[in-house]
Amino acid sequence: MKKYGVNELRKMYLDFFESKGHLVLKSFSLVPQNDNSLLLINAGMAPLKPYFTGQEIPPRTRVATCQKCIRTGDIENVGKTARHGTFFEMLGNFSFGDYFKTEAIHWSWEFLTEVVGLDASRLYPSVYETDDEAFRIWNEEIGIAKDRIFRFGKEDNFWEHGAGPCGPCSEIYYDRGEAYGCGNEGCTVGCDCDRYMEVWNNVFTQFENDGKGNYTELTNKNIDTGMGLERLAVVVQDVDSIFAVDTIKALLDKVCELAGCRYKENETKDISLRLITDHIRSVTFMISDGIMPSNEGRGYVLRRLLRRAARHGRLLGIQGKFLAKLSETVINMSKDGYPELEEKKAMIFTVLTEEEDKFNKTIDQGLAILADLEAKLTKEGKKVLDGQDAFKLYDTYGFPLDLTKEILEEKNFQVDEEGFQKAMKEQKDMARNARKTTNYMGADVTVYQSIDAAITSKFVGYDRFTHDSRISVLTTEDALVEELTEGSTGTIIVEETPFYATMGGQKADIGVITNGNSAFEVEDTIKLQGGKIGHVGTVKAGSFKVGETVTLTIDEANRQDTCKNHSATHLLQKALRMVLGEHVEQAGSLVTKDRLRFDFTHFQALTKEQIQQAEAIVNAEIAKNVDVVTQEMSIEEAKKTGAMALFGEKYGDVVRVVKMGDFSIELCGGTHVPNTGVISSFKIVSEAGIAAGVRRIEALTGKGVIAHFEEMERELHEAAKAAKAEPANLTKKIEAMLEEIKQLQAENAKLKNRLAKEALGDVLDQAVEVKGVKVLAASVPDVDMNGLRNLGDQLKEKLGSGVVVLASSLNGKVSVLAMVTDDVMKKGAHAGNLIKAIASCVGGGGGGRPNMAQAGGKNPAGIPEAMESVARVLEGQLQ
Repeated sequence: MKKYGVNELRKMYLDFFESKGHLVLKSFSLVPQNDNSLLLINAGMAPLKPYFTGQEIPPRTRVATCQKCIRTGDIENVGKTARHGTFFEMLGNFSFGDYFKTEAIHWSWEFLTEVVGLDASRLYPSVYETDDEAFRIWNEEIGIAKDRIFRFGKEDNFWEHGAGPCGPCSEIYYDRGEAYGCGNEGCTVGCDCDRYMEVWNNVFTQFENDGKGNYTELTNKNIDTGMGLERLAVVVQDVDSIFAVDTIKALLDKVCELAGCRYKENETKDISLRLITDHIRSVTFMISDGIMPSNEGRGYVLRRLLRRAARHGRLLGIQGKFLAKLSETVINMSKDGYPELEEKKAMIFTVLTEEEDKFNKTIDQGLAILADLEAKLTKEGKKVLDGQDAFKLYDTYGFPLDLTKEILEEKNFQVDEEGFQKAMKEQKDMARNARKTTNYMGADVTVYQSIDAAITSKFVGYDRFTHDSRISVLTTEDALVEELTEGSTGTIIVEETPFYATMGGQKADIGVITNGNSAFEVEDTIKLQGGKIGHVGTVKAGSFKVGETVTLTIDEANRQDTCKNHSATHLLQKALRMVLGEHVEQAGSLVTKDRLRFDFTHFQALTKEQIQQAEAIVNAEIAKNVDVVTQEMSIEEAKKTGAMALFGEKYGDVVRVVKMGDFSIELCGGTHVPNTGVISSFKIVSEAGIAAGVRRIEALTGKGVIAHFEEMERELHEAAKAAKAEPANLTKKIEAMLEEIKQLQAENAKLKNRLAKEALGDVLDQAVEVKGVKVLAASVPDVDMNGLRNLGDQLKEKLGSGVVVLASSLNGKVSVLAMVTDDVMKKGAHAGNLIKAIASCVGGGGGGRPNMAQAGGKNPAGIPEAMESVARVLEGQLQ
C-alpha cells in the first residue's frame, strides 16, 4: 500500500466523490453562520445544517467537502496524549434526499480498498444493533462475513443532536495490528485500545426526533459521512499517532528545531511539543478566518490556545517570539487545500506576533502576582492557595493550573484544586447560558422558516430603481398570510426586486411598493435563508394579496448616498494597506446614507499623519474620476485579477468583481457609484480601537463632508463669540487666556499653601511619641492633595525623624497623606500599610510606598477617627 500524504488523501477523496456526481464545496469558515448553538464549526456537517433540515435547498443533492474543524472539549488533554487535538479536517460526502445506505456503503468500501488500497481483510464494519438493512448490505453485497460485522447500541452507533434529523450509523474500523493493541485476550473491534481505529462513519439520517424521544420516518432520507483526514493518514502511513503523519510531523520537527530537542526523549517535553504543534495549527486557521484574540467567545478560545502554545514554548526554553515562524510551516503544509492561508499570511503573522508580545508581558505580571500570593501564604502560615486565586491566574494571566502547581510545589505549597474547578465550572456555565438555547439549526425560529424552501428572490437593482414583480409570500410578524391590509405591519417577498437587502455591511434600501391606490412603506430590506429577500414595513393605504403584481420603487437619494459611502470604503481599504501595510484586512463595515464605518486589523492607533495620508490618497482617487466597473466571473478568474476577498465570506463559483481603475479591485455584491468623481469628497472624522488588534475609522463623503464642515464652522463662531474674539484671532486669544489661567493658578497655589500653614499653626507641638518614634497626625481644612504633599514635605523636614500623617476635606472629598522618614522605615513603619488601615475611617482606600502613601475618601466626618487611629496602627508596625 502506498503511503499517501495528507494533501494527496484530501484530493483523492474529493476527486473520488466528484466522480460519483458530488458537488465539491470548499471548506466553510470556522465561524458559524446563522447558528447560535456553535462557537466554532466542530463537525463536517455543521455548516450544512440548513440543507439537512430543509430550510434551504442545496446547490446539488450530492455534496462533498473537506471541512476544517475545531473542538476544545478535551483541551486539557491536548499534549498529554498523542490522541487529542483541537484542530482537524473532516472529509464528508453528503446526500440530501438522493442516494442512501446502499451507495454510501459501497462507495466507502470502494474508496478505502480500491482507491487508497487498504487491506480489505483488516477492515471491519459496524452497524446499529437493529439496522438489519445495513447488515445485509455489508454481508450480502460487499461480501463481509457475518462474524466480522459488529452490532453496537445507541451510544456508539446512533447519531442524534437534540431535536431534528437523526439516524443509525455504520462505521468502518481498521486493524492496525497487535503492536497497537492492549494485549488482552478477546481484544476486538470496540476495545478502547489503539489497535482497531475507526476511519469512516456513515450516518444514515432517516428519522426525525421531536426532542422527546419520539421518532418518525423522514420522507427525504440523507447521508452524512464523516472521516477524519488525519486519522485516515495515520492508517495509510502506518504511524502511531496524528503527530507522525507527514504534514503534522513537519510542524513537530520545526518545534523541536526551535526548542533544540528531539521528540520521544523526554515525556515532559513531549507534552509541550505536541501541544504547541496542535495549537499553532488551530490559531493559524482561526486567524485566517478573521477571528481576533479577545476575552470572550471564539476570540477567547483563540487567545487561550495561543497563550498555551507560547507558555509551553517558554517551558521548552525557546528564546524570543516563535509562533509566527511555526505558523509559516502550517501555511506551507496546508496551502494546497486552503489557499486562503497564503493570502492572509501577513495578517496571520502580525496577529501572532502582537499577541505573543502581550502574553510575554502578561505572564511576567502573573509571576509577580503569584510571588505576592506566596508571600501572603507564608505570612498567614497557610500551605494551600485558594482555588479562586489560582483560577484568576489561569483566566487573567494565562497560567494553567499545572504551571501554578508546579511553581508552588517547589516551595512546598499546594493548590485548592476543587475550588479551582468550581470557579472554572461557574465560568463555563455563564458562557453556556450566554449562548441562546436553540433548535437543531441553532438559529432562532421565525415565521420566515415556515416559507417553502423552493421560493427565492432575485435582486435586479444594480441598474434600476423601480421594477414590477409578483408577490410570492406575505407575512405578519408571526404568521404567513394571504393578504396584508391597511395599518398592518409585515413582510412582502416578491420574485424580483430592485431593493438591496442589508449585506456585507451595506444598509438596506428603503422605499415603497405600490399597486394602484395601495401603498406599502418599506422600512427595511432583509436577506432570508434560501435566497429570499424580505421587504419589511407597513401598509399605508389599501391592501396587498399573494399573487398580485406590484411596482417596487426604492428611495433614489438614499441609495445614491449609500453608494458613495460604499465605494469610498473600497478606496479607504486600499489606502490603509498602502499607508499601514499588507496586514490590513477588513474586520467589519457599516455603510449607510449618512456615513461609512470601517473596521480593520491593525495594532496601534493611527498617527495624525497616517490619517491625513490615507485621506489624501482617497481624495486623489476621487479626483481622478475613474469609472467603477463591475464584472461577473469565476472565483478563480477573480483571484487572478488580484481581487481582494473578505474574511469569513463564502463565495460561490461566480462572483462579482468591483474595479476602480487600477487602484482597487474587490469581490463585492454591493451597489456602487458609476465613477469615483460622484463621491465628490472624503473626510475621516474618527479613528479608535474597538477590540484587540482591530481599529475603527468613521468617515463622510459628499454632502456629509459639507455638513461636517458647516457644523465645525458654526462651532468655531460660537467659540470665538464666547472668547470675545474674531474667528481668525481665536487661537491667539485662547493662548493668552491659558497663560493668564496658568499665572492665576500659581498665585492660587501659593495662597493655599500660606493659608494651610497658618491654619496648622505650630503643629509640631502636637507630635507624640510611639515606641520612641515622633508621630504627627493632624487635619487641615480645604487643602487638596498637592497642598498636603507640600505641607508634608515641610513638616517632615522640621520633624527630622518620624511619621507625618495629614488629612483634609475639600468640596466633600477627603485626602489623606502619610510620610515616613528612612530611619523609621527600618524600624518597621510602612506608610502604604498605615494608609490602608486608616482609609476606611473616611470611607475610602489607598496605598503606596513604605516612605509615602496617600488615600481618598468620601466621609469627612471620619477624619478625627482616622487621626486618632494613627498611633495605634503605627504601634503595631514598629518593632
